[in-house]
Amino acid sequence: MSVVGFDVGNENCIVAVARQRGIDVVLNEESKRETPAVVCFGDKQRFIGAAGAASSMMNPKNAISQIKRLLGRKFSDPELQRDLQSLPFKVTEGPDGFPLLHADYLGEKRTFTPTQVLAMVLANLKSIAEKNLNVAVVDCCIGVPVYFTDLQRRAVMDAATIAGLHPLRLFHETTATALAYGIYKTDLPENGQLNVAFVDVGHASMQVSIAGFKKGQLKILSHAYDRSLGGRDFDEVLFNHFAAKFKDEYKIDVYQNARACLRLRAACEKLKKVLSANPEAPLNIECLMEEKDVKGFIKREEFEKISEPILKRVVRPLEKALVDAGLSVENIHAVEVVGSGSRVPAINRILASFFKKEPRRTMNASECVARGCALQCAILSPTFKVREFQVHESFPFSIALSWKGSAPDSKNGTIENQQSTVVFPKGNPIPSVKALTFYRSGTFTVDIVYADVDDPQIPAKISTYTIGPFQFSERERAKLKLKVRLNLHGIVSIESATMLEEEGEVPVSAANELPKEDAKMDTDEASNGLSTTETDIDMQEAKGAAENTGVEGEMGALNSEEKPVQMETDAKVKASKRKIKKTNVPVSESIYGGMVAGDLQKAVEKEFEMALQDRVMEETKDKKNAVEAYVYDMRNKLYDKYKEFATPSEKEELIGKLQEVENWLYEDGEDETKGVYVSKLEELKKQGDPIEERYMDWMERGSSIDHLSYCINSFRDAASSKDPKFDHIDLSEKQKVIRECMEAEAWLGEKKQQQDALPKSATPILPTADVKRKAETLDRFCRSIMTKPRPPVAKPQKPTPTDTQTPLPQATEQSDPTPAGEPMDTDKSEGAGEAQHSNNIADSHVS
Repeated sequence: MSVVGFDVGNENCIVAVARQRGIDVVLNEESKRETPAVVCFGDKQRFIGAAGAASSMMNPKNAISQIKRLLGRKFSDPELQRDLQSLPFKVTEGPDGFPLLHADYLGEKRTFTPTQVLAMVLANLKSIAEKNLNVAVVDCCIGVPVYFTDLQRRAVMDAATIAGLHPLRLFHETTATALAYGIYKTDLPENGQLNVAFVDVGHASMQVSIAGFKKGQLKILSHAYDRSLGGRDFDEVLFNHFAAKFKDEYKIDVYQNARACLRLRAACEKLKKVLSANPEAPLNIECLMEEKDVKGFIKREEFEKISEPILKRVVRPLEKALVDAGLSVENIHAVEVVGSGSRVPAINRILASFFKKEPRRTMNASECVARGCALQCAILSPTFKVREFQVHESFPFSIALSWKGSAPDSKNGTIENQQSTVVFPKGNPIPSVKALTFYRSGTFTVDIVYADVDDPQIPAKISTYTIGPFQFSERERAKLKLKVRLNLHGIVSIESATMLEEEGEVPVSAANELPKEDAKMDTDEASNGLSTTETDIDMQEAKGAAENTGVEGEMGALNSEEKPVQMETDAKVKASKRKIKKTNVPVSESIYGGMVAGDLQKAVEKEFEMALQDRVMEETKDKKNAVEAYVYDMRNKLYDKYKEFATPSEKEELIGKLQEVENWLYEDGEDETKGVYVSKLEELKKQGDPIEERYMDWMERGSSIDHLSYCINSFRDAASSKDPKFDHIDLSEKQKVIRECMEAEAWLGEKKQQQDALPKSATPILPTADVKRKAETLDRFCRSIMTKPRPPVAKPQKPTPTDTQTPLPQATEQSDPTPAGEPMDTDKSEGAGEAQHSNNIADSHVS
C-alpha cells in the first residue's frame, strides 16, 4: 500500500512519500522538488509538469495553468472573471454555467473542464511517485485549501478518480502544516495548551489557522482566509508598473502580446524574489516585443508603496481567526509562516506588529503541506506505524438542511413555507454524523445548503436529495430517520434514510435489546478510530397539517394531541415496549455542478486515450533519437576504431547510407511514425552489424584463446603427472585426456595460423564463439575423467581371540601365494597398504 501526500498548488506541486525512516520529498524527471502545475497541449501529445512549463513560452494559448482558481466555480463569478484577464488561454462558459477551457490538441480544437485538467496534473504526480517507489500508487492524501466549497472538494475527488487515485482524505493545507509541525515536537504540554498561529501565504491565496497543541494531539481552533491574496498579486503589481513604464519609454504595449505578457510576468516574479533579499533590483529583458530590449529598476520602498492596497488586506484574516478561536494576541504562543508568497519582508513586519512577536520559519515553506499530507496518509494506512498523534479537524462553514414545511395560519389553516435547521455549525468536528427524524406520508426532498455565509463566492445550495418512494400502511405519517454525514473530505451528504414502524408490544426483557441496535447504528463510525458525533434531531410536524401535503413544523415541536400518546407510552414502558421495524428508503442525490457517473466514466476513458497517445509519442521520440544516435555514433566509429574492420567498399557504402538517413531525418522524416523509425534503424544495422561484430569478435578472441590454451595445458599436465591423487584413474582414461588435449591444441594452432593471415575486415575463420565452444567441450570431457572419486577400500576383518582358539603359528609361507610379478604387501598399516596397492597397479600398467 502506497503512502503518498500530494500538495497541488496553484503554481507548483510537491510529492512526498513516507518511508521507514521518515518523510521524503520526491524529485521529478528534472531532479527538482517542485513540479509546475501546467498542462500544455501540442499537435501530437500533451506536455505536463516541467515539460509543460518549458513549452508554455512557445505555446502560451495552449498552456493551461492556475487550475485551482478555475475548479468548481461559476463562469459568472466576478473573482473568476478577474483571474481570466491575466490568463493567456481561452475560457468560455459551458452549458451548465461552469468554465470550459479551449486548446488545440491533435490538430483539433478541444474543450476541457477544469476537473479534467486537474486529473492530468494528478496523473503526472502519480507517475513521479511511482517511478520513485517502483510500485503502483493508488492510496494517497491530497491537500486542499480550507476555503474549498463542497463542489470544489467533489471536483478534486473526481479528478483523483480520473487519474486512477483513491484519496484516503482531502486534508486542509493549514492542518497539514500543523501536523507536520506538531508530530515531531517532544516538548508539548500534557495539561495546558500551546496555541500556534499558522499563516500560509501561497501563490494565489492566504490562509490562517490557529491550532492548539497538547501532548499527542492537535485541535484546530479556527480557520480564516483571503482567497485572492497571494504572491501572484505582488507579481501583478510589478507587472502593471513596468507595463505602463515600458509603454511610455519604449512605445510597446505588452498587453497586446500573450508571449510578452508571460515573459514580463516571469521576470517580475524573479524581481520580487530579489527584492525580498535586497533593497533594490534591476529588470532586463531581451527582445521582449517588436525586437526591443527593455530595462527597468525599482527599490523595495517603491515596491511596498505600490503594493500598499494588498498589504492592508493581510490583517483581516488574522483578526477573524483570533475572533473565531476566542483568543487574544497574548494567548498565541508562536506564529509560523509558510507559503511561497510569505517571503515578502513587508508581510513579516505586519505579522510581527499584529501578534506582538516575531514570526518564525522553522518549517520548509514550500514542502510542509506535502509532508503533512504524507504523514496523514501514513496515519490512515495500516502498513505504517506512526507515533500516536490525534488530529481534531474543524469544518470552516455552517451546513443546514432545508425543506418545505407547513405552519398553522388563522385564516387558511396552514401555509407552506421553506424551513431549515443548521446541522453542522461552523467549527463542527470532521468527520461527523447526525440523524434527523422526519414525519412524511410520501416522497419528499431535502436541500443541503450553506448557512450564515456572508461570502458571495460560496454558492447557496450544495445538493438536493429525494427521499422515497416508500409505502406506509397506516393513515398516519411515516417516521423517517435520515443520517447526514460530514465525511473526512469535508463533503456533506445524506447517507441513508430508514423508515421506523411500530409492530405491537414486546416484554421488557426482549425490548432491552432494542436500544443496543440503535446504539450500534448511532456509533457505527467509532470502529474507524475517528472522532465522530451524532445528534438525533426530531423534525415533528405541526398539528393541523393536511394528510398528504407533507408539511412539517419547526424542529422538535410536538402537537398537543400527540403528547398524551407519548405520556401513555411512558407509563406502560415498565411492563412492555413497542417493537420497531426498520425499512431502508431509497435516497437519490443531485449535486449542483457535480459530475454524474456517466460523465465521470467518459472522462476516465478519455484520460486513458490521451495517456496512451502520450506514451506512443514518447516511444516514437525514443526510436527517432535511436536512429539519429546510431547515425552519428557509427559514422564516428567508421573513422576510428572500426576503420580496419570494414572493407573500403563497405565503408563507402555505409557512410553514404548514413548521410542519406541523416538528410531524411531533418526533412521528410522529421515527423514519422514509430514503425518507420524502427525499420530505418534495422536497415542501417544490416550493414553496420557485420562490421561491429568483427570488431567485437577481435576484441574477445585473445582472451578466449588464452582460456582454451589454459584448459589444454592444465588437463594435459594433470593426466601426464604422477601425482598420487590421480593414481586411482585408469591409464587408458588418462591417455584419452592427453589425446583430446593434443587434438584441441592442433585445431587451435591451425585455425589461429589461418586467422592471423587474414585481414581484420574479412570474415573470421576463428570466431570467438567457436573458441568458447571448443573450451567448453574440452572442459566437459576432461573434467569428467580427471575428477573421478577414489574408490573406497574394504577394511580387513580381524578374528576375535577366544579361550578355545589356538593362535596361528608364525608361518614363512602363505597358503595363497601372491601372483607372479606382483610384490606382496608387507605393510600392516591400513593406509600404507592402500597406498602401496595403488602404486603397484600404476606400475603394472606402465610396464
